[in-house]
Amino acid sequence: MQSIILIAPPAAGKGTQSKLLTDKYNIPHISTGDLLRKASNDNTKIGLEIKDIMNKGLLVTDEIVLTLLKDRLKQDDCSKGYILDGFPRNLDQATAYLNILAEIGKPLGDVIYLDIDYETARKRIVGRLSCTKCGAIYNDQFEDSKPLHFGTCDKCGSSLMKRADDNDETFKERFNIYLKQTYPLLDFFTKKGCLYRIGSGINKERTFKEIEKIINRGNL
Repeated sequence: MQSIILIAPPAAGKGTQSKLLTDKYNIPHISTGDLLRKASNDNTKIGLEIKDIMNKGLLVTDEIVLTLLKDRLKQDDCSKGYILDGFPRNLDQATAYLNILAEIGKPLGDVIYLDIDYETARKRIVGRLSCTKCGAIYNDQFEDSKPLHFGTCDKCGSSLMKRADDNDETFKERFNIYLKQTYPLLDFFTKKGCLYRIGSGINKERTFKEIEKIINRGNL
């Protein structure tokens, strides 16, 4: 098993596929956001620095993120592979990541691009509904994902809610940031000979099967 980087536009399913991979292959799912939150709760020099930055509403520098990531990749549970979700986000981070791998003696592994068209991704975001009690997820933009009764959870009967930032304007902004910062990584990793493309616009089960074909080199 090698390490896996998942690159995708908003709503392509990085989080869902990361969980499926972690559950089946028992390799850690590493999110830089989780690393920062965990570090900010530690009473260490870097933890206190991160907490101060976050409390001020500022962005944590790449230098700090890379330090946390390097330490995390050295841990024993990463020896058989890991999943990187949400990193790298841009070319500078990608270059720095390769430098880290060279320092700690780890291979690059597979980079998997979860491709999805703009309109399908938009509908996944703007139509998302979640149960206020059990957390079940629905979507009012797709017939097979709508609740049986409008505004009510099929599983527990509680009310459904939509997040305030699940709207067209916010999605468009997120997608444009992705195109500007993250999309250039596809060419970067293609030149490294490790990029694979998968369509993720149908359903999570089909997407996962395609990922498995890649990481198992077609031997399922």
